Amino acid sequence: MSQRMQGQPMIVMSEDAQRVKDKDAQEHNITAARAVADAVRSTLGPKGMDKMLVDSMGDVTITNDGVTILKEMDIDNPTAEMIIEVAETQEDEAGDGTTTAVAVTGELLKNAQDLLEQDIHPTAVIKGFHLASEKAREEIDNIAEQVDTDDEDLLRKVAETSMTGKGAELNKEALSQIIVDAVRGVTVEDTVDLEYVNIETQTGRAAGESELLEGAVIDKDPVHDNMPTSVGDAKILLLNEAVEVEETDVDTEVSITDPDQLKSFLDREEAQLKEKVEQIKATGANVVFCQKGIDDLAQHYLAKEGILAVRRSKKSDIQFLREVLNVNIVSDLDSASEDDVGTGSVTRDDADELFYVKGGDDAHGVTLLLRGSTDHVVDELERGITDALDVVAQTVSDGRVVSGGGAIEVELASRLRDYSDSVEGREQLAVEAFADSLELVPRVLAENAGLDSIDTLVDLRAAHEDGDKRAGLNVFSGDVEDTFDSGVVEPAHAKEQALSSATEAANLVLKIDDIISAGDLSTDKGGDEGGAPGGAPGGMGGMGGMGGMGGAM
Repeated sequence: MSQRMQGQPMIVMSEDAQRVKDKDAQEHNITAARAVADAVRSTLGPKGMDKMLVDSMGDVTITNDGVTILKEMDIDNPTAEMIIEVAETQEDEAGDGTTTAVAVTGELLKNAQDLLEQDIHPTAVIKGFHLASEKAREEIDNIAEQVDTDDEDLLRKVAETSMTGKGAELNKEALSQIIVDAVRGVTVEDTVDLEYVNIETQTGRAAGESELLEGAVIDKDPVHDNMPTSVGDAKILLLNEAVEVEETDVDTEVSITDPDQLKSFLDREEAQLKEKVEQIKATGANVVFCQKGIDDLAQHYLAKEGILAVRRSKKSDIQFLREVLNVNIVSDLDSASEDDVGTGSVTRDDADELFYVKGGDDAHGVTLLLRGSTDHVVDELERGITDALDVVAQTVSDGRVVSGGGAIEVELASRLRDYSDSVEGREQLAVEAFADSLELVPRVLAENAGLDSIDTLVDLRAAHEDGDKRAGLNVFSGDVEDTFDSGVVEPAHAKEQALSSATEAANLVLKIDDIISAGDLSTDKGGDEGGAPGGAPGGMGGMGGMGGMGGAM
């Protein structure tokens, strides 16, 4: 960066700094964003493919969940990270539709680049995209159908649509029923609290053997063989304190000179452990789930009292048990009382080596026990089920659904093109570009299914021109049909959120006309040490490492 003063250039940036300006900056940002979008678009839809991700430790993840792929990828590019935020926002707000949101962001920027090359100012493109997004969200509400949230059949279809193309697809009928039952189990007056749904996984059995259980599942063993394994009338204490000899805060050294001193020392430790067990017994508890350790001697005394104890329980399990039993977690046995003990039942499944814990009559909380043949299978199953749970919960809360299979996107594109006639100035071209971007969804659905994307889009447009706003693509038959009747149903809120996130991210990228970096902007660490001199694009045009990533994916 320099400015001529009295014939001398003034240098205000360090030698290592890099700067990319105007069209070079826009091109760099758009290329980075599109590389991220291209990395996930092949996973979209029922026929989408999976990605294998290997981290620096050699751990393998096999998934087609958009947000998981983007989080696991080792991306070192500021623009690309902005696009990943789109997926994370979509996941947090809607639970599903992350791939759609990112793919549409990439397509918006691709079409924006065409407009920029026609010398249309970025401000006009940004305003046009904003107008189109507002209109699209309004039209989604007009197109969406209000549904009876007690319609179990429809909720199952929503769950199945979310799971199709993921690891859960092969057993989607059985799993969708489990998901709907789980959401119903934690719904009070159309308010769904997924905090009360816990997911446990187990390998070694088929995914079809997954089940929904009332209460909690604890994958632990009793600490002592002589303890009862099942307690019908259970009085359960949740403990976040070690049942062990208390250690001093400072290092101490004890010198023992005769055996009596040693015996006295050990007797005091034993008495301390006995007292802790007596404190547990005094609360009336006959089952203890402890988040920390339990001394071997304390185990013996607990077994003698007929108290079932489990140690080193996961923090998440203890917190879920608190919800199920509606009791406090005790951190100090000295202050524990009968009020801290919850009622319920504890049953041991010796085949699965699991404890099933049910709460009292007024308790609520359910556990999805997901099973799969291997860790990779069950991990992907869990991701698919988590998305489907969020989607069904969203549908119950919101009550609006739309047709899937690209139907909503083609209908929105058609309505936006009609709307663009009323938009004045160059913004009209941006509204039309936005409409074109939405049609990426049916095009990619067709591509991923091995169908001709152009023929599919022509057929879809024709159907919508004839007034069939539910017409979408059945990727299994290759036909255009009423996808709502076919059971391909999606929550309207997820679509609204995807368009909102995609538009805001695209506009954020388009608004940048200058990139100033303290170091080398290129992510290709193997390139020239200093990058290009300040003011030059350097290794930016090819996106360095990011470009390679896009191709590899």
